[in-house]
Amino acid sequence: MSNLLPVGLFNKKQLSVLAASALVCSLAFPLATPVVHADALPQLTQLIKNNRDAVVHISVEVDNQANQTAEPEMFAFPDGQGLPKELEKFFRNMPRGMPQPRDAQAMGSGFIISQDGYIVTNTHVIDNASKIKVTLNDKRELPAKVIGKDKHSDVALLKVEATGLPMVNLGDSDKLEVGQWVVAIGAPFGLDHSATQGIVSALSRSLPDGTYVPFIQTDVAVNPGNSGGPLFDLNGNVVGVNSQIYSRSGGYMGISFAIPVNLVKNITEQLKTAGVVSRGWLGVQIQNLDQELANSFSMNKPQGALVASVLPASPADKAGVQAGDIIVGFNNTEVNSADHLPLLVGTTGIGSTVPLKVLRNGAEKMLNVTIEKLADKDAGEAQELAQNSTEGTGALGLAVAGLTDQERKDANIGTDGVVVREVRVDSPASRAGLQTGDVIISVNNTQIKSPDELKTVVDKAPTDKPLAMLIQRDNEKRFIAVGRS
Repeated sequence: MSNLLPVGLFNKKQLSVLAASALVCSLAFPLATPVVHADALPQLTQLIKNNRDAVVHISVEVDNQANQTAEPEMFAFPDGQGLPKELEKFFRNMPRGMPQPRDAQAMGSGFIISQDGYIVTNTHVIDNASKIKVTLNDKRELPAKVIGKDKHSDVALLKVEATGLPMVNLGDSDKLEVGQWVVAIGAPFGLDHSATQGIVSALSRSLPDGTYVPFIQTDVAVNPGNSGGPLFDLNGNVVGVNSQIYSRSGGYMGISFAIPVNLVKNITEQLKTAGVVSRGWLGVQIQNLDQELANSFSMNKPQGALVASVLPASPADKAGVQAGDIIVGFNNTEVNSADHLPLLVGTTGIGSTVPLKVLRNGAEKMLNVTIEKLADKDAGEAQELAQNSTEGTGALGLAVAGLTDQERKDANIGTDGVVVREVRVDSPASRAGLQTGDVIISVNNTQIKSPDELKTVVDKAPTDKPLAMLIQRDNEKRFIAVGRS
């Protein structure tokens, strides 16, 4: 069960339950460290005065009809047992068996980026909204319309009809450093224009379902209602948009996450001009390397994105990328992990040709790839592989079988591959995670077309390091490291 929660949605009834359940305690203990003088801490009063008028409170009427086709998620409140899946709407759904109101009230935050009324918030704040109302610091209430929203980044752009509005200055999130002071302004629990402060505790953090966002992690107190609100540096520039918290209770526990403002600039500009967001596409299935896989590829340490498969006619395929390549550089930027690569590709301009550095058979190779537009398409249905006669590969503890031409076509794996029919308990194959039904496509970058070829390649491979085995499982390809003992 994930403990990652959006922080923008709640209603008044839920707020009263939360307040009634809160416990306040005090601890007395002797100070063991020197007292820090007040003048050593950042002075935030002027920063807050200068920017609070540009921070807005967003209230939403949610049309529950849009969600009635899906069975509501269960949650327990407030101890956090059975909370919704990550990135589901925070307290949006009622428990099973309880009647849902025709329209639910939800709240969040946002900030004005132009004097003529463009406002940034989170997509999860305004999703399925039938009405959106923006309340300014001077108590004016204005209806807002959605210009565009992007679920992958959780960024939405709204518009109110007004002129001469106060606006924030957008900073440069690429210049953020761990340990830097930051300030959040928003409406936690509906308490407008509340300010909290903390430091940046990590950068480029990857989260579940956050493939295209290198989150800023902070220890700024962020709670339900803060979603969509700005995160400022000490110069008063917005460096992020508060989006999620890590929580087991539904409230703040010391870790919060913000979307970097440089990404927000790109997203909002596309939403403003086109209403949708276009992302770059490379066309590879990738995975991270652990130390054992790195050893199998003769690498000193796990680094880069290991290519498990290349889609036919994709940009990667046209550039000459192959399964087994390890992408270590993209557009002159070092690729640290498989989580890092989609962030770089997704923000690259459509049609741009960029250099791609790969490791192939232990040697560096430079390729040029032309980035194409990512299309939202569902993955194909998993194909079932038929059985036939099997042969054993005793060194690894598994039995494999060849595939007919029709079975290869059904599984979409071309002319290569043998299917695993049996895995011996406590064998090298079992310890590596091989399962019955897996299709072995290559070993140490040598394509496998028959059980005999698999046995030959395994017998000839060095015994002092693991085998790098490319397999297909449930229509997805990935590498695993298989030891020899």
